[in-house]
Amino acid sequence: MRIAIDSGGTFTDCVFVRDGKLQIIKVASRPHAPAEAIVEAVRLASAHPSSKTEIHDLVCGTTVGTNALLERRDGRVALITTAGFEDVLEIGRQARARLYDLFLQKTEPLAPASRRFGAKERLASDGSVVQALTTAEIRRLLRQIQKVNPDSIALCLLFSFRNPLHEKRIASEVRSAGYAVSVSHEILPEFREYERTSTTVINAYLVPVMSSYLRDTTVRISSLLPQQAQKKSSKTHARPSPVACVRIMQSNGGIISAEQAAREPVRTILSGPAGGVIGASHAAKLARLDKCVSFDMGGTSTDVALLTGELRTTSEAIVAGLPVAVPMLEIHTVGAGGGSIARFDEGGALRVGPQSAGAVPGPVCYGRGEHPTVTDAHAVLGHLGDAGLLGGSFLLDLPRARAQMQKVVKQSGSRFRAVEAFAQGIIAVANAVMEKAIRVISVERGHDPRDYTLIAFGGAGGLHACDLAAALEMRGVLIPVFPGGLSALGILQADVVKELSQTVLLLADEILQQSRRLQAIVKRLEAQALHALDAEGFSRDKMRFQHSLDMRYLGQAYELNISLSRADSIGHSAIAAFHRVHEIRYGYHHKNKKVEIVNVRCRATGITNKPPSQKIAPRLRTQALLPEQTMELIFDDRARKTILYRRNNLCAGDVFSGPAIVAEYSATTLIPPDWRARVESYGQLLLTPK
Repeated sequence: MRIAIDSGGTFTDCVFVRDGKLQIIKVASRPHAPAEAIVEAVRLASAHPSSKTEIHDLVCGTTVGTNALLERRDGRVALITTAGFEDVLEIGRQARARLYDLFLQKTEPLAPASRRFGAKERLASDGSVVQALTTAEIRRLLRQIQKVNPDSIALCLLFSFRNPLHEKRIASEVRSAGYAVSVSHEILPEFREYERTSTTVINAYLVPVMSSYLRDTTVRISSLLPQQAQKKSSKTHARPSPVACVRIMQSNGGIISAEQAAREPVRTILSGPAGGVIGASHAAKLARLDKCVSFDMGGTSTDVALLTGELRTTSEAIVAGLPVAVPMLEIHTVGAGGGSIARFDEGGALRVGPQSAGAVPGPVCYGRGEHPTVTDAHAVLGHLGDAGLLGGSFLLDLPRARAQMQKVVKQSGSRFRAVEAFAQGIIAVANAVMEKAIRVISVERGHDPRDYTLIAFGGAGGLHACDLAAALEMRGVLIPVFPGGLSALGILQADVVKELSQTVLLLADEILQQSRRLQAIVKRLEAQALHALDAEGFSRDKMRFQHSLDMRYLGQAYELNISLSRADSIGHSAIAAFHRVHEIRYGYHHKNKKVEIVNVRCRATGITNKPPSQKIAPRLRTQALLPEQTMELIFDDRARKTILYRRNNLCAGDVFSGPAIVAEYSATTLIPPDWRARVESYGQLLLTPK
């Protein structure tokens, strides 16, 4: 039995296969104790009377790292770097986040000046030793570290990506002294001192948090399933564990072992959203759609990404105001979700988010919240039906939501005269925020949204999808199976991925002259990746390797990633491919300008067992598509007769028109007037404007 869990801000989603069928469970998240929600979900998934199989894999997507960075918890991290470069984190780059903001406050570094130490050593740009590192210097550094007593240490020396000798010596001594150390040549052996230092410091900052979270989760689950744990421990004589393997979702769309995630938590910062992109990509393949935009609207935020075949990754991400240079899927996030709080600013304008009610206290209609949210707006407008959420097991307090929204309208003195008008205003503002996010990853990057289909998921995605698609004139909307748990389903579908890289900085003339050296680097990276996948238990036929180069014109600040179809294709073909990609991205290329290879990359994939994609049966001729109920809903200030359908009652080939609501356990889909729905063979809903 394989179980995937996505820990969100409002709900924790659990997707698993039982008796050959995909199933889903949602439990309320515990923001201050996320392991408790995971344990509850695993308990419910494994407690079924017919479930006689053991849990083989537990794969988790987590927001623990992201939340720790956003909240700036009291982690104490120290930085050891080359003497004279202690203030790299303060200096950063000359680029300003907001060019004309005279009062811009820079993000405070995670390692303050009092915990940054310079090592008297120096390497040249080619890796040769300029100033040797002495044993006495290492001892001096240890004495300084012991005075500040950090929780963990980041080690990042100048040009260590060329020669890691000094880093290895310091790391060995500091680890022997009992400290957790994040070393730059292990985390990110690439040039750009600021980004490499920042990424290493972030990793060190997250190590105590992630280690504690993973340890707490493992211990709690071990106590949950004692019989299975005892059976496994009798064979291995190791610490009891209820699962054969615990893995964590990475930001790059792959999964890694819990042990590696504890050592390199910086790779898990966009863990949950990455699972959503994987799930959306799979949904697009089932529907045979080649150009899509994934739209994941959860309780706290909305994540959007462009899907055009291969997943798009970047090494230029900014998280919580800090650069993170490890590979991540290209995901754009905005603070608009079902739990986003609606308020009026000092000028009387209606604002929605980024503040969120989260799981605690939650929206007003959940029974404890005090501030109206997007979910409350949908509830008072009847978009969620009258049976509650999660198949009726999670009841909503609609009178309470209506009363609180009426109170806010009166206190604000706004122009809204009725609760319904206020609710429609909240939804319109939220739509505007999310529409802008979609434009950022499409129009601003040269892609016309009219050529794309919106894949909507998350608990609230289906409620806004048609409005957004209409505003952007998109082809239509695809609602996958289990939309409220698609991120967890994507995590269940993800493969084990190991990313390796090496900075080379070679010009075009050197590329041809040193092709053997490049081939040796490619083979070495592949050998390291093969060893890592072998340790994960994958056979050679379950391994896949992709090689690529980061390339740029000489003098450019940033590079483009060029895929290599074969490991031996480095040379003229790679240079020609770079010219083509540059033309596509920027609209021009320089045929006679010198080209530089910056980094060599290897992405190794261990193929995991995938959950089944099951077709659903068509409707018999003797059966009719019957609505669950009929209600009156307001669309464009006009009451319209609206039909509610239960999704588990729909069959392949069913076609119906809006206005309609499709209700299911994990989410609700709103189909406006002038839209049509068709049920695809795999159970997905394809919505198109009439």
